[in-house]
Amino acid sequence: MLKIKDFKIGYDDKVIVKDFSLHVQKGDMLTIIGPNGSGKSTVLKAVGRLLKPMDGVVYLDGKLLQEMNNKEIAKEMACLSQHNSAPKDMTIRKIVSFGRNPHKNWFQGLNKEDEDIVAWAIEKTNLSHMENKNISDISGGERQRAWIAMALAQKPKVLLLDEPTTYLDINNQIEILELVKELNEKLNLTVVMVLHDLNQAAKYSSEVLVLKNGEIKAQGKPEDILDKSLIRSVYNVDMDILKNQFGEKIIFIPKKVYKEKAL
Repeated sequence: MLKIKDFKIGYDDKVIVKDFSLHVQKGDMLTIIGPNGSGKSTVLKAVGRLLKPMDGVVYLDGKLLQEMNNKEIAKEMACLSQHNSAPKDMTIRKIVSFGRNPHKNWFQGLNKEDEDIVAWAIEKTNLSHMENKNISDISGGERQRAWIAMALAQKPKVLLLDEPTTYLDINNQIEILELVKELNEKLNLTVVMVLHDLNQAAKYSSEVLVLKNGEIKAQGKPEDILDKSLIRSVYNVDMDILKNQFGEKIIFIPKKVYKEKAL
């Protein structure tokens, strides 16, 4: 579904990510984790065409991304950054309707099919009861759901999410991640997202990819790769690792922090 080969990414002459290759299968929910400055968001920006890679290629459903125009890409892949904004008097429904833009020509209005898709996206994100509210009059969690609804209205095959829980309290963080997981499972939507929280990455991901200093340190199922040795080598932290009552997933309890030079 999404194949990245030999990515080198940076800003000006500074290389942030190098020798990065990744193959995401259809229906996967892959989370990129790693310390601050490791290149997590940089990778997502390059895949989403918000940043031009210095080298390497991306294939989206077998098609070379560099040979597709923005409208063609937006019909198959939606990308939500950390910071999204809209005029404060714009309604949820209006924002979600922008998701249909890749499927329309300039100044072409929405037809019944478009309106039905907008309504579907709003319903899928549990916003139907407030679709006529202004974006400024709803909570942070509700705003994040509105942006996800806009992405859904594109009817993409792949959804890129850069730290979708940023600035949200724990209740809203869980609500957003539960929503993304539901969309992944029920719609077979391929998801690639960036998270900081190891507990959340372990719980909500079919696979995790661990970055440090722009290089891949590990990739696989969270229960297989997130062990004490890897976490210490990547984060310079000792942790206790537990499993829940069902023997699933992993809980991380930090014990001791080490300075980089001590490793």
